[in-house]
Amino acid sequence: MALNVAVEIGVGDREVLRSWTRSPSMRAGLAQRARIVLLAGDGVGTAQVMERTGASKPTVIRWKRRYATEGLAGLDDRPRPGRPKVVDDTAIVVATLEPPPASLGVTHWSTRLLATELGVSNFAICRVWKQWNLQPWRVQTFKFSTDPELEAKIRDVVGLYLNPPENAIVVCVDEKTQIQALDRTAPILPMRPGLPERQTHDYKRNGTTTLFAALEVATGKVTDACYPRHTNEDFVRFLKKVAKAHPRKKLHVVCDNYATHKHTNVKAWLAKNPRVTLHFTPTSGSWLNMVEIFFGIITRQAIRRGTFDSVTELVTAIEAFIAGWNERCEPFTWTKTADEIISKATRKRNTTSITRH
Repeated sequence: MALNVAVEIGVGDREVLRSWTRSPSMRAGLAQRARIVLLAGDGVGTAQVMERTGASKPTVIRWKRRYATEGLAGLDDRPRPGRPKVVDDTAIVVATLEPPPASLGVTHWSTRLLATELGVSNFAICRVWKQWNLQPWRVQTFKFSTDPELEAKIRDVVGLYLNPPENAIVVCVDEKTQIQALDRTAPILPMRPGLPERQTHDYKRNGTTTLFAALEVATGKVTDACYPRHTNEDFVRFLKKVAKAHPRKKLHVVCDNYATHKHTNVKAWLAKNPRVTLHFTPTSGSWLNMVEIFFGIITRQAIRRGTFDSVTELVTAIEAFIAGWNERCEPFTWTKTADEIISKATRKRNTTSITRH
């Protein structure tokens, strides 16, 4: 076929070809082929077709010849030689759940490492991980308590929360140690519309303090004290303050297994003050102590973003927050029963898990 001879467009093909050139969803390659054939059908020479479509000379000749011999079907893509790559989703999932080879020196797979290992694209890995909710970069920790009195301590503490003794007060006591008085090295830039408050990453340490807090379960009120250290003498001193804040009533104190809480000085003071009884949470079970909730709140709302020139300024800020807290506080409501907690805390250690540790 001569290069500049007009291509004869079949009956009805012209409208189809024109629709291909106008459709916004049509593949760019197919739309270009339609324009080449339409121009050739109008008698436009090869050189002009090249100029108007941006195609090379071999491309123009190829699609003119393919249409002349096969019609519209000749404009479709033909299968390329070689066996197409098959992505086995199951193989990707299985490989993801296995640790990487020691030769790679990594603890977990990344999309590109696994793609290279399996000979597929990292986009295929991303698709399978999203479909199967696989996230090798994440890790969660857990811990089982080894306390031989685990069940008894859980029932004791939870019983105080759900069914407190009549005419008695239940308080949760603990220390928040090593609270740092940090001062930023540059002035804080205040919040603006569209901009958060900004502060320098570096800071200066101005000392530390330890916050002792006793949360009254029935009301949510907090008795506090800040001491430079957290020795058994400091704990006894704080117990005296708590007892003075709740006079002439039985006082049940929930605390953790910190050694200073069981010191002989503490036991001697308790023997002289029988109206105060300590209840210990299980080993690795300080989350049962509701004062930990308060510690999280005061950290977020008063300490973490604060700037303090001295420990005195830090203690003043803590006392101001707790004074405001006691004016607006509400009790925390414990909802889990002892049986519900025990059933999860004493699960069989050989429970099947897809997570590797």
